[in-house]
Amino acid sequence: MPWSLWLALVATATLISLTPGAGAVNTMANAIGSGWARSIWGILGQQAALLAHIAVVAAGLGVVVARSPVLFTVIRYAGAAYLVYLGVRQFRSGAASADVDRQAPEPAWSMVRRGLLVNLTNPKAVVFFLAFAPQFIRPERPLLPQYAVFTTTIVLVDVVVMWGVFAVAARGLRRLTRRESGARLLGRVFGALFVTVGVLLATVH
Repeated sequence: MPWSLWLALVATATLISLTPGAGAVNTMANAIGSGWARSIWGILGQQAALLAHIAVVAAGLGVVVARSPVLFTVIRYAGAAYLVYLGVRQFRSGAASADVDRQAPEPAWSMVRRGLLVNLTNPKAVVFFLAFAPQFIRPERPLLPQYAVFTTTIVLVDVVVMWGVFAVAARGLRRLTRRESGARLLGRVFGALFVTVGVLLATVH
């Protein structure tokens, strides 16, 4: 991949990662609940889902998802329902999360699994990569190295943005959880954000 094209990929991937969405909300919630350092586990789960989406597109299965209204709708509503479920759980657990520094941390695998499901159940990501990847992949050249560069760049940029922007932004909010009122407020705010993203995923076409 030429340097000019790669730099365009980095710039585009950065803008996409900076766009608030379910992954950003999940990352900030993890950073508040478990701390900045441990929020990386949720981010890694989200990257595993990105790898799966890119693999689906590269294998040509993304066209099947995009062209099958039933399959697309089933995945879309499943993802929306999962986000709403996370939102309700976050909303209800706000008061219980007070003084998180004295609570047992959430297991890493639980954070990885939630990050994976948050991104994996978004079929629009597959459609997006179907439109996005051809801008940077040249079919007349060997595909494997191109997809390797494309995937590595997408994942690294997303990790940097999630951990270096959204998780860092949440660090300042974490001190609010030392008070029950602050923990309750943040639980309701992030619960509402999860629900909002879920509703948007289900209703915006």
